[in-house]
Amino acid sequence: MTHPHRLPCTALGATLLALALAAPGAALAGKAHEHGVVKLDVAVDGATLTVTLDTPLDSVLGFERAPRTPAERRAADEALSRLRNTAGLFIPSAAAACTAAPPEVKAPVLEASPPAQKDGHADLEATYTWRCEQPAQLRELGLQLFARFARMQRIEAQVAGATAQKKLTLRRPAGKLPL
Repeated sequence: MTHPHRLPCTALGATLLALALAAPGAALAGKAHEHGVVKLDVAVDGATLTVTLDTPLDSVLGFERAPRTPAERRAADEALSRLRNTAGLFIPSAAAACTAAPPEVKAPVLEASPPAQKDGHADLEATYTWRCEQPAQLRELGLQLFARFARMQRIEAQVAGATAQKKLTLRRPAGKLPL
């Protein structure tokens, strides 16, 4: 189920600037950390489609610390592998003829030498980028997040395009995000 809230936008640049300015303020105020919730920021800027995913690590793995057992290490490696498989998570409209760049996945607590955790919470951030030959044909983004990660329950999405910005909430088992 989606709940669109369309906001008029005079230029994509103003929308992207507003999103960029909102992020540091949220970080200073204490970032919301809600298990099972994924935040997606989707931007279409000319021929470029960018998706930024931010979620508590618990939504992907069921724990928010460095893996302690071989089974947890395998689970973490499998989750990272799924997150690095752009085509297995996101499917832009076929008519847009988009080509994915390698994603950037950041989960410091899963690194070989993880940093010390201060509050027991760990997040995962990933950025996915496509170059589209027919960006005007971008109508939707197919999502496989719910299918790939059982602990994800809700997606809070912000979509910024050339003419509008909207917020949507998707709940399991939704598989499409209208652009």
